[in-house]
Amino acid sequence: MDVIEIIERLETRKERMVSALPERKRLYFEKLERMDSERGILLYGPRGVGKTTYLLFSAKRYNFFYVSGDDPLLSQISLYNLGERVFLEGFSGLIIDEVHFLNNWSIQVKSLYDSFPDKKIWISDSSSIILRKGIADLSRRFIKVRMPLLSFREYIYLATGKKIDKINSPFAFDREYIISLAKDIEVLKLFKEYSSSGTRPFFLEGNFSEKMKNVLEKTLYNDIPYFLESVRDNHLRLMNAIISYLLYSKIPTINIDSMCKEWGVGKPKLYELMRVMEESELINIVHKERDFKVNSKGDKIFLSDPSYYYIYEGEIGNFREAFVVFALREKGKVYSMKNEKDGDFIFDGMKIEVGGKSKKQKNSEFVIRDDLDLPIRNKIPLWVLGLLW
Repeated sequence: MDVIEIIERLETRKERMVSALPERKRLYFEKLERMDSERGILLYGPRGVGKTTYLLFSAKRYNFFYVSGDDPLLSQISLYNLGERVFLEGFSGLIIDEVHFLNNWSIQVKSLYDSFPDKKIWISDSSSIILRKGIADLSRRFIKVRMPLLSFREYIYLATGKKIDKINSPFAFDREYIISLAKDIEVLKLFKEYSSSGTRPFFLEGNFSEKMKNVLEKTLYNDIPYFLESVRDNHLRLMNAIISYLLYSKIPTINIDSMCKEWGVGKPKLYELMRVMEESELINIVHKERDFKVNSKGDKIFLSDPSYYYIYEGEIGNFREAFVVFALREKGKVYSMKNEKDGDFIFDGMKIEVGGKSKKQKNSEFVIRDDLDLPIRNKIPLWVLGLLW
């Protein structure tokens, strides 16, 4: 098959995908579109958050050629030769989705970028690790852009069509607006739906739980092996065990010594696996302030996507804290408190306590509760944190 036929077949596949794009787009796309003038973009984020959808919308809008790195047709041609021909055919840019499937991708992308200064090249992957491996070649040319999980605000828009304003801080917001919003929509009902089955835009397609289980499996068994220097089946099963333990344990952490002994791995390997799990956005490791250890399990560990606690019927008490960490990390650094009597977390210098109806304030400045529909003094409804993006 010659290069022209390969291009035609790839373009046909792209057109089929473009024709199936949804009518409503993630509100987060508006932020990404401000960077559309950039020549080189490295787009990353967890599986299923809408990266491919955004790239296909962009391909249609700007006359870009789109290709996925795992397309079998790419085994018949080098990326450089494909890109060269695509640009000569008149396309204004090249999009390479799931780039980690391609060998020596960073070298070829760099050569294309330098050889065609009037063309744009955007690439994507599900982890920043693989992009960092090629960043030495691309750092002066490309910007890194991350796409997060769906926010509650975005869920409301995709599910109902209602577009609401985002807030800059869950601790300093227009209370009258929040109160009017809570009266306007069934906010607690919608938040429960979002929490259990709406953190990724494919919730619109149904079968959310099964698709989320597939996302977890593919991330563990398909993606992570690309990001490790060496990996055995035992390592993959160990990471699966870590996920299971975090789902059902009332204490959101693991015992390093016990895990190493049970699974027959050394501490350096376990810490490496945990780092890759965090970089792949499977877990969030929360440290205490000034924890500068190279190898550390942190103070608390949560699943990065809080919906997994509902999907696997896990420890819902940990869901609350996992959601707070997930949401606030989109705005800044979150640390666990050194003294539990002062609260659960510290964010931007503020002490925060998280819990349900019976949760006491302790010495914290704010209490975040999941049973509230309206803010009361320094008690903040958990759902308000879902309006940050």
